[in-house]
Amino acid sequence: MPLTPLAEPDLEPKMNWASFYAVLSGVNRHSTGIGRIWLSVLFIFRILILVVAAESAWGDEKAGFTCNTQQPGCDSVCYDQFFPISHIRLWALQLILVSTPALLVAMHVAHRRHIDKKIFKMSGRGSPKDLEQIKSHKFKITGALWWTYMISLLFRILFEAAFMYIFYMIYPGYKMFRLVKCDSYPCPNTVDCFISRPTEKTIITIFMLAVSGVCILLNIAEALYLVGRACSRHFNNADDSPMGAWITKKLFS
Repeated sequence: MPLTPLAEPDLEPKMNWASFYAVLSGVNRHSTGIGRIWLSVLFIFRILILVVAAESAWGDEKAGFTCNTQQPGCDSVCYDQFFPISHIRLWALQLILVSTPALLVAMHVAHRRHIDKKIFKMSGRGSPKDLEQIKSHKFKITGALWWTYMISLLFRILFEAAFMYIFYMIYPGYKMFRLVKCDSYPCPNTVDCFISRPTEKTIITIFMLAVSGVCILLNIAEALYLVGRACSRHFNNADDSPMGAWITKKLFS
């Protein structure tokens, strides 16, 4: 009786996106309404699409890339020429780098809580109830936290724009062609190579980059909102102090 060969185990490590989202959700408590929309767009339209649709579409990218030659090594060399980096890995790297600046806000909030705990303990209010109150306290985006939040938004925008440019440089027009021509060594001459499911890959690529553009607009809108709110607070409080009243008078007289 012939033995059925055992399937090879999938040894490729998988990204734990659930844990990744849990970390970002902790930062989301101290975000604005626009920041919460950004996180929802990031998770629903980027992470879920990446896991559900994109990984399956690019799962056969190496096996489905064929060239009309039997020359050993030609397929691999041509594949490396047209796909220098996998879309999936590039998107995963983009999502990680775009989300990393949010950790700056998390570290700032953790530092503020650490200081508040010290102050409470020094004042004799170090009971578990008081410490739990500090843990659940929501910080307003003012002062140093405002600058930290603005820096994180700036890095998000820069990372998003940089990856959109990288995609454009690697894949001009963001389009996957059905047929590409390759003449790299060790191919004996110019050979025709075929990409599997190019239309589906093109659609997913354009969709992911369009959502990336939406995220850039949300980040810009959030930055403008924070600047506008800071200016509003400044001018509302300007008349409360003699120096503020003097500066306001000089500016608008």
